[in-house]
Amino acid sequence: AALQYFTGSKEHNVRLRGIAKERGLKVSEYGIFEGEKKVGGETEEEVYEALGLVWVPPELREDRGEVEKAAKGKLPDLMELYDINGDFHVHTAWSDGRGSIEEVARKAEALGYAFVAVCDHSESAGYAGGLAPERLLEQVAVVRRVNREREGVRVLAGVEVDVLADGTLDLSDEILGELDVVVAAVHSGFKQRVTERLVAAAQNPRVTILAHPTGRLIGQREGYEVDLETVMKACAETGTAMEINAYSERLDLNDLNARRAKELGVKLAIGTDAHDPDQLTAMTLGLGVARRAWLEKQDVLNCLSVDAILKRKK
Repeated sequence: AALQYFTGSKEHNVRLRGIAKERGLKVSEYGIFEGEKKVGGETEEEVYEALGLVWVPPELREDRGEVEKAAKGKLPDLMELYDINGDFHVHTAWSDGRGSIEEVARKAEALGYAFVAVCDHSESAGYAGGLAPERLLEQVAVVRRVNREREGVRVLAGVEVDVLADGTLDLSDEILGELDVVVAAVHSGFKQRVTERLVAAAQNPRVTILAHPTGRLIGQREGYEVDLETVMKACAETGTAMEINAYSERLDLNDLNARRAKELGVKLAIGTDAHDPDQLTAMTLGLGVARRAWLEKQDVLNCLSVDAILKRKK
């Protein structure tokens, strides 16, 4: 009972106490009581069962519709860490990361993944060692060689391509067509028509995912001004996924925005934005956001097989 009481938000617990009152019960951190008699509280499940509810996962205890769903036994089947087959956003020493492609592959394999997408920066991100087109093609050749030479995890050839001020991408469609995954991101011009630029990126048939869509850095800067509803609708229309960036200073999309994306029919993709192989473990942070956003396996591209991801290329 104490675990339940101190895990849920104040709003969630107020709802539970209201239901308890209607049933002639009292809920506290000490248990569930009918008068002076304790009738439950050894487990969280007992707390919810006494109130006519199924157990509510901790991430959903916010009074955002979960109580009504629990009363009907229709809560979402939240995704779990073991559902995740890979990572969509990893940097290497080819740009501003610190590991080789092989080292990234070994770490991904140690985590039990089926795939990992190498997405180094494109040329416009000169501050991050962005890759010129010919250099990116060299990297693609190395990725293909690594996949031929080793079994296990499949390395996907990708890029984090800049969305430029005019809404075009930093690489030609011809170059992007050589890749398995294209992650498009705004890294500059935060006051320059960001909504229109992201919509244009979503409409590009080569783009797989829009990265860190609000651009926030927690404790450092607010996100840029963007009409996310418009961007989400464009993604829903085009089949472009939106990223939950699991880097601890981003967590972007946040849980509320990710849930809205799901409601609009947008697929989500979790990327760690790792700049060192050890940072691939940040996937657990992205998973936390996804669970708070009510996401299930079918909502998240990371739960697909390699073949399904490759077939999904637009």
